[in-house]
Amino acid sequence: MWAARMLVVASLFMMMEACAMERGLNSSIDEGLIGYWKLAGDCQDYSGQDNHGICQGVLLDAAGPDGTRGQAALFNGRDSYIEVPHSPSFDFGTDDLSISLWIKTRDSLDDVIGDILSKFDPERRRGINFTVMHHAGCTSSQSNYRHLLFGIDDGRIEQDWTDCGRPGEGIFVSAMTVFDGSLHVGTCEPEEGQAGHVYRYLGGTDWEDLGSPDASNTVMAICVYQGRLYAGTARYDTRGSALAASPNENLGGRVYRYEGDKRWTDCGQLPDATATYALSVYRDRLYGIAMYSPGVFVWDGGTGWDYCGTPGDERSMALAVHDGFLWVSGNGSAGVLRYEGGTRWHFCGKQEDNSQTYSFAIHRGDMYVGTWPDGSVHRYEGGTDWLNVGRLGEEREVMAMTIYNGKLYAGTLPLAQVYRYDGDDNWRLTGQIDDTPDVTYRRAWSMAVYGGKLYAGTLPTGRVWSMEAGKSVTYDRELPSGWRHLAAVKEGTRLRLYLDGALVATSTDFVPADYELATDQPLKIGFGAHDYFRGSMRELRMHRRALSDQEVAELYRGQ
Repeated sequence: MWAARMLVVASLFMMMEACAMERGLNSSIDEGLIGYWKLAGDCQDYSGQDNHGICQGVLLDAAGPDGTRGQAALFNGRDSYIEVPHSPSFDFGTDDLSISLWIKTRDSLDDVIGDILSKFDPERRRGINFTVMHHAGCTSSQSNYRHLLFGIDDGRIEQDWTDCGRPGEGIFVSAMTVFDGSLHVGTCEPEEGQAGHVYRYLGGTDWEDLGSPDASNTVMAICVYQGRLYAGTARYDTRGSALAASPNENLGGRVYRYEGDKRWTDCGQLPDATATYALSVYRDRLYGIAMYSPGVFVWDGGTGWDYCGTPGDERSMALAVHDGFLWVSGNGSAGVLRYEGGTRWHFCGKQEDNSQTYSFAIHRGDMYVGTWPDGSVHRYEGGTDWLNVGRLGEEREVMAMTIYNGKLYAGTLPLAQVYRYDGDDNWRLTGQIDDTPDVTYRRAWSMAVYGGKLYAGTLPTGRVWSMEAGKSVTYDRELPSGWRHLAAVKEGTRLRLYLDGALVATSTDFVPADYELATDQPLKIGFGAHDYFRGSMRELRMHRRALSDQEVAELYRGQ
């Protein structure tokens, strides 16, 4: 009798386990689950917590990894997302939590990839952000490309800016990007016998010299293209920053690819250019503009650069990618234009009486630009319309802009200040990072997000500074395209990131009590502070506990 009862119990247990496996769960991973959205035909919650999603234009019958339709959700990158109303199960407080899912991204991008998930109150600066960073037009560089960030914030702790040293003998940190797990910068070193260099950050105030691509005085732009580091050189006229003329008159205007061991391969000169100004990747091709001459050019893969027209018939200032187009900002009356192919450009309006449009940022699905001479930021409203969202203090010029842990940040001239955008026309000063006396201009020109922090480079001290808002962990290598399994975990005093079942990044320590994450904002899948997600998702899970390394690996192996 006892044996028969045990057999019945065992059979019931096996049936329950089989049902759990059919739902994509097992008894261990199911523990602490507060949301499970299969995103296969619907956006219902299968965790038992009734945190059902509201579909906003997401295609719910997309193909999964094996090509079978109805196994994933496709987000269009323009206006689609899934909203999950707030519920008590999302009151994370200071608890551990985990997010895991599969995402698919394209190899060739004509848009920002955007946010994976957010539950964030921008007014209180509280909650969580999980995003794929893609920052072009910052200012002359593509500073982050396909990098992951998982961040938390409570808005109570304000971190000061930290001096990260002076790379080489530069007076100007003119370029900045994250490549192959490290922060890289380009410099202007204008004296006789000097030249612009590229440096790799080693931590603290230490920098490794990666050499000078050529004899010109500046490396003005750097970016990552097809997994390699590229740099554009310039004969920068230092008088444009109200400094003495540079005695180094060697011409730049070329683009180089880094080969390691301080070796650079010449990839050709932008036609008639003495200074390469900006580089950006669009639809898997490398585009560049010159500093003192008009025209946009695309690399032919050898040493040639093909002409793509002259937007607005004037020289251009920055390049960005958004909503299917390559965008360029202009000098003089040029405003902002979008690329229509061939040599065709479409005028998209001008920012009031400003004569230079210096930088781009994609924030909450909209395109923002920084300007001279009124030091204001403007948001694109469509057509030829732009909305002024405020002036940054009494500054005259807005240069580098980037999105970091849920907020938009911008650097300025003439005081090299950095501001955070708090909505409407409210810009909050976070600090001044160059206080050189007796000069006309100080610039906070370049920015990038690296190692969970925001970095900025200056003129005329030529130093790099960093700050931390909340706590973040970043994957500082290019996220591969195709289907990838991601997991973000908050456990105790650390944040962790996983890619395809393996731990790839860990944050520095923090005090859990400092980060109360409860907010009544809805959970948004595929939208947040950066942009609408462009790609596919499936098998999204949220746990109110920390998944172990073994559990993350199990979710990855379970497909």
